[in-house]
Amino acid sequence: MRGIYSHMSAASYTLKPLPNFGAEVFGLQLRDSVPGPVVQRIKDDVSRHRLLIFRDQGIISGPRQAEIGGWFGDLESTFRKHPRSPHPDVFRVSNDPAEGCIGVGREGWHIDGSFQPAPFSHSLYHIIDVPSRGATRFVALTELLSSLPVDQLAHWRRLSMRSDRRDQALKPLVYAHPGTGHPTMCFHTGMTAAYVEDAGSERERTLPAQSLNREIEAAIEAQPVYDHCWRAGDFLIADNLALGHEASPDTQCPVSEVGLRVMHRSTVKGTHAPI
Repeated sequence: MRGIYSHMSAASYTLKPLPNFGAEVFGLQLRDSVPGPVVQRIKDDVSRHRLLIFRDQGIISGPRQAEIGGWFGDLESTFRKHPRSPHPDVFRVSNDPAEGCIGVGREGWHIDGSFQPAPFSHSLYHIIDVPSRGATRFVALTELLSSLPVDQLAHWRRLSMRSDRRDQALKPLVYAHPGTGHPTMCFHTGMTAAYVEDAGSERERTLPAQSLNREIEAAIEAQPVYDHCWRAGDFLIADNLALGHEASPDTQCPVSEVGLRVMHRSTVKGTHAPI
């Protein structure tokens, strides 16, 4: 009987894959208790699709969002706090400083936690107030790397990045995803102090960040970027190590122009330093 229940539970939602990566999820309410087999399926589907978009979730409380994040590991909150945040591990962002932290995600294309010894493994995003426009943009890093000319990819593999925040230890720009083994990136085009070529060798030299950041951003913009246009009730779970992202400029348009934007984000502590 348990085997039948587990099979039925694990099939309790449907997926609609997006054209290049990611999938929409229908038929599951994250506010409700989710059986263990379904949690495991969600974790497997995040690994497989890299981005899951749960539609029609209503408003999920801060404590419940933290519980969902805990399916993937310990939460790690390194961000400035806002008085209106509903939980210590929920980062509240907005286009209104009275409602949340502003300007978040507009520094450049990045993964979350590039400044950590081990970048965050997963990021969870839940829209609370939906503006008329203001997308979050995602790019698949394995496909980005595979699209590069051979010489350019070879050069990127020789580079290490040094964050301009917190942990400034060198991290390889290109490395193997700890879960899948696929090539991925540790980067932030707005928070990198410098790149080092051939780190640890006799040929080591430091390169200014600006030109290489522009090179990375140009390569990203040549990819099939997914612009997530938020709808009420959206809840996203992303494999942070597999996808780069940024907030579009419209996310910071004034409330008088696009309406109030409030989003809750949680991040899961990384357990693997890029090597």
